[in-house]
Amino acid sequence: MLRIGYDAKRLFNNFTGLGNYSRTLVKDMATYFPDEAYFLFTPKITNNSETSYFLNSPMFEIKHYKGWFKAWWRTRGMAKDILNLDIDLYHGLSHEIPRGLKHKGVKSVVTIHDLVFKYYPEQYSPIDRIIYDEKFAHACENADKIIAISESTKKDIIKFYNTPEEKISVIYQSCGRHFFQEKSDEIKETTRKKYNIPNQYYLYVGSIIERKNLLGIVRAMAQIDKKKLLPLVVIGDGKAYKKRVVEFATRHRLMDYVLFRKIAYEDLPAVYQSAHLFIYPSFYEGFGIPVLEALLSETPVITSNVSSLPEVAGPDSYLVAPDDINGLSRAIVEVSSDESLRATMRSKGLKYAEKFKGDKLAAQHLLTYKSILGIP
Repeated sequence: MLRIGYDAKRLFNNFTGLGNYSRTLVKDMATYFPDEAYFLFTPKITNNSETSYFLNSPMFEIKHYKGWFKAWWRTRGMAKDILNLDIDLYHGLSHEIPRGLKHKGVKSVVTIHDLVFKYYPEQYSPIDRIIYDEKFAHACENADKIIAISESTKKDIIKFYNTPEEKISVIYQSCGRHFFQEKSDEIKETTRKKYNIPNQYYLYVGSIIERKNLLGIVRAMAQIDKKKLLPLVVIGDGKAYKKRVVEFATRHRLMDYVLFRKIAYEDLPAVYQSAHLFIYPSFYEGFGIPVLEALLSETPVITSNVSSLPEVAGPDSYLVAPDDINGLSRAIVEVSSDESLRATMRSKGLKYAEKFKGDKLAAQHLLTYKSILGIP
């Protein structure tokens, strides 16, 4: 029996990308490999519907630091607790591992999701860039193994941290199990009514920030005859960049076609499955989990041909350059108007998405853990 420790800060306190990754992976590990022992280390706990499984399951032992110096504990003090609990291997789920693990003889692995702060430094304060760079560098140098969530991220790790290629394993991420379940027509209709969503619509899911390029979608829509245009449902939030999107849509009389909605996480699968088309022309992603969620929902995907997105989208999604507004406009019209093409994209996209199932990816993680520990 392996005693596996996890950095659970984001598992218990982050309810977007990194938190979803942590909850999905840890839950899959416990489900498919219940004979191992799982320890969750966190400086803080949020108790809600998404974390209750971990708080109430006998599969997990939670090490919750209740002192004043939480940041210090997570960076340095945690190593002593990991050693005292006789952990065989510690997995930092989001870019960092505690100081001192290597010195204390504890094996470790770290997941690196993306290096967005290197490509878009202007989106981060100078002090944040320094902190991130130092944490990433320490983790890449001191972890026994690095897990990159895409080949694109692996290349970035080698580029920015001169990490030996053989030290990095690419293991993709999965998503919440409710995205693997087909919703009934009744549930989909009820969900649309609940959020005042029309019967036919394009869909965008993600933060409303410049890198993810929502404005590119709206600019492409401005080139399409309104008689052929469907409304775009936008699920996500933003500030300054969102204002730019609204200003552009207002100037081009598109506000009736850009519908901002806040959707509960448990209702997202029904919204995906009802969408006519999913559009995600991001400039950079470490993985691009909304694309996978769309593929599993049998929704045709238009996304970018850069960074990790071709990896997750597969050969039967429609790829365009994120700065090619004319190309994006043509793609929307072509996919929307060709039902045969859409049917092919739906069926082949779903088949491609099977490679991201949780049982397969959990097995890859366990093999990685065992290889680090020298267990055949």
